[in-house]
Amino acid sequence: MANENFTVNKIDSFIITGFDHLQNQKLLGFFILITYMLILLGNSINLCIIMTDRHLHKPMYILICNLAVVDIMFSSTCSTTMISVLLAEIKTVSYYSCISRTYFYHVGDFTEVMALTLMAIDRLIAIKLPLRYHSIVTNSRTFLFIFVTWIAGFAVLGFVISVVDSVPYCQPVIRYVFCDYASMIRAACVNPEPYFFLPAMLSLWPIFGQFPFILCTYAVLAYSVTKLSNNSSRKQLINTCLSHLIVLLSFYAPKIVSSLLTRIGVVLNLTERNAIVIVASLVPPLINPTVYCTRTKEIRKRLTDIFLRKKIVPNHLKSLSIALSS
Repeated sequence: MANENFTVNKIDSFIITGFDHLQNQKLLGFFILITYMLILLGNSINLCIIMTDRHLHKPMYILICNLAVVDIMFSSTCSTTMISVLLAEIKTVSYYSCISRTYFYHVGDFTEVMALTLMAIDRLIAIKLPLRYHSIVTNSRTFLFIFVTWIAGFAVLGFVISVVDSVPYCQPVIRYVFCDYASMIRAACVNPEPYFFLPAMLSLWPIFGQFPFILCTYAVLAYSVTKLSNNSSRKQLINTCLSHLIVLLSFYAPKIVSSLLTRIGVVLNLTERNAIVIVASLVPPLINPTVYCTRTKEIRKRLTDIFLRKKIVPNHLKSLSIALSS
């Protein structure tokens, strides 16, 4: 379905032009660079704390580690392109670099949805079946489910990216701010509308499927809060649920806003569309580690110990020290 107005040629690279109309490109570039550095710092801190503390080798913290890895991959695929265009003024991206960035960007998006779903299920089991939680949710099962979500992401997006790789390209210009499915399809010399059906279905599934499911799990948790008589347990449960809800809304809010505006017939210009994409790509990976560092008691305590330079002595060494001194 090639457009006869263009001559189909082999494209070796693309030129990113999504920022060309902006005047303060350097300022935006520094803002994205700082945001990206904070994302790397926050998620790396979470990963290091959890990996180096055996007491945190539990299903919930394994899921937090998984989310941190997803956030780093998800933000890196888009941030590096934008920083390169805005600060280094390198607007050219090779074809295979662009298509690989597109692939890993959407894999990150998919696996983030799955990671948030697994975390919601984990909290639901912990609250509703506290006595059976440790027998149902084990480390090995958690790793297995994470592995399955990654394999599913690679497989589903592998099919989607094969569509992108098969279409003919006749203009080496991407009018968006980084490489993704929409930008590459619109750069091809085909009618783009039929090619948006599959990604539209993939994007509607989390918004109208998994998002309501996760909200239902938190509605059940909220109902459980009302049944607790212990104020400290109630407060702890509220803090846990609030942390997850902040993370959830930061990820889904831009997607829901964009989807609703499109459905009610609001036509977004290129700048507005690019702004929503940037927010959706950078805000969740920035908020996630911040929330878990500040609202998860064990991580917060471990981080405080590190900054206050408290020496953390393992339990068996404490026992040995007491035995020697007695």
